[in-house]
Amino acid sequence: MTIFAAPVFDATVIYEGNELFKGQGAARGWAEKLAKELECEIGVEKIGTGWVLTGTVDGEACKWSIVGQRLKRMD
Repeated sequence: MTIFAAPVFDATVIYEGNELFKGQGAARGWAEKLAKELECEIGVEKIGTGWVLTGTVDGEACKWSIVGQRLKRMD
């Protein structure tokens, strides 16, 4: 399910088949935008060579990566 429809347009890396943010700063910027959209706390986590967004939504732990220039839940 795509959560945030705005294009990401930041540098990305592929790690284990997932497209991730290349830099922590870009991931933090998108974490802030997603936090406002979902009205909950969103952080960032390093996975391999890239960064993902992390948070808890409706009591469920979630991680978001990038698919086709959109944010998408990894699980």
